[in-house]
Amino acid sequence: MEYRKFSPQDAEIVVPALRQKSSISVVGLGYVGAVSTACLASLGHRVVGVDLDQTKVNQIGRGQSPIHEDQLTETLSAGVEGGLISATDDLRQAVIDTDVTFVSVGTPTAADGGCDYNFIKLASDAMAQGLRDKDGFHVFAMRCSIPPGTTMKVMAPILEAVSGKVVGRDFGICFNPEFLREGVAIDDFHNPPKTVIGTTDFATAEIMRRIYAPVDDKPILTTIEVAETIKYVDNVWHATKVCFANEVGRLCKPLGVDSHAVMDIFTQDQKLNLSAYYLKPGFAYGGSCLPKEVRAVQHVASTLGVDLPMIGALEQSNTEQIQQAVEMVLKTGAKRVGILGLAFKPGTDDLRESPILEAMATLQQQGVELLAHDEAVTKDTPLDGLASYTKYGSQGLATLAEGLTDMLREDVDSVMEEADAVIVCHANDTYRDAVRRHKQVAVVDVVRLFDAAPQDLAINGIGW
Repeated sequence: MEYRKFSPQDAEIVVPALRQKSSISVVGLGYVGAVSTACLASLGHRVVGVDLDQTKVNQIGRGQSPIHEDQLTETLSAGVEGGLISATDDLRQAVIDTDVTFVSVGTPTAADGGCDYNFIKLASDAMAQGLRDKDGFHVFAMRCSIPPGTTMKVMAPILEAVSGKVVGRDFGICFNPEFLREGVAIDDFHNPPKTVIGTTDFATAEIMRRIYAPVDDKPILTTIEVAETIKYVDNVWHATKVCFANEVGRLCKPLGVDSHAVMDIFTQDQKLNLSAYYLKPGFAYGGSCLPKEVRAVQHVASTLGVDLPMIGALEQSNTEQIQQAVEMVLKTGAKRVGILGLAFKPGTDDLRESPILEAMATLQQQGVELLAHDEAVTKDTPLDGLASYTKYGSQGLATLAEGLTDMLREDVDSVMEEADAVIVCHANDTYRDAVRRHKQVAVVDVVRLFDAAPQDLAINGIGW
């Protein structure tokens, strides 16, 4: 998100506490809370640990770790001996006595599989009482793993209702996810993979930025909802990596292949395998390699009697993305639909298993008239060899082969003028400009043409 530039002096007018290190209360002295208490104190902050469990309160107050974690007892002890760490069960008073409150209470799984908000609600009520009874700007930094929207829909309303104060004016709220690995949490705090601060309040952003400055001078500022979501996405991705590596192991063992040697080489590729490449929401995968080789791996596993449910579900997930695009087009009510970009990716005329062809075949079956433009595909592009290549693969090209050349238009404006709606499959300036020129045409965007959709266009993104 965009933050306006402001000087530290501007922020200090709103928040006098910025003139010195913030004092911090940490609610919940479990794994994250105990580590945060110790590490924040090691940065020179006065920290008050808060928990309803008197045993944990006593342990933290004595500088003892309530959990097994390398260097935690030593770090807590140093904070207690230095007069920077104390502990209490009185959350209301802790809020009154501090500038910032880190919320690290439990968020267990509820009976329906969702998130149990009871501890958040309980803590929010007590924090709001402290907020009501104090002067000055206070920041509440939610750190729990919670569904997107929880901070502003569960915690914020309680804080406002009980305190009688207004978020963004009288107090600040942010979501500040933690990325601590058990066993190396102290090191992760001081050497974070990233620091994410989700807020729309400039004073809160500046307060949190200053807290983390000694360990990360370039925090990522974003919205609260994005920050909440990234915590879930990170952990689901880590779970995905574990399952993927394990499926590779299950495939390799009966083949007599060293799976660790395979994955050691796999992880050395920092350009494609371990990078942002392929990790942008958009359209389905396609082309001459990915669909064919996903099927090939599934076939090898099947002949070996090896179950690979994650890899086996890739085709289903890919098909769902294609169907999503089809449904988005049908919802426009368009009778004539233009396709901008036919090849499986820009810069090539390769139509082999291009996912848009599958969508086109489905739309044609629904009675939709199709027309298309591709900067690299012309009426002279040979299709016979490509169709035979995909004989046993996806059937979009085979279904459309006879009529595909008749659908092609030589220039993009012809497509825009004739179509009721278009699907944009390639991101380039030619198509961006065409969409801007023909504002009356409904656009289904599967490649994110614009970072932010122009407000005067009828554009709908597939994952945004």
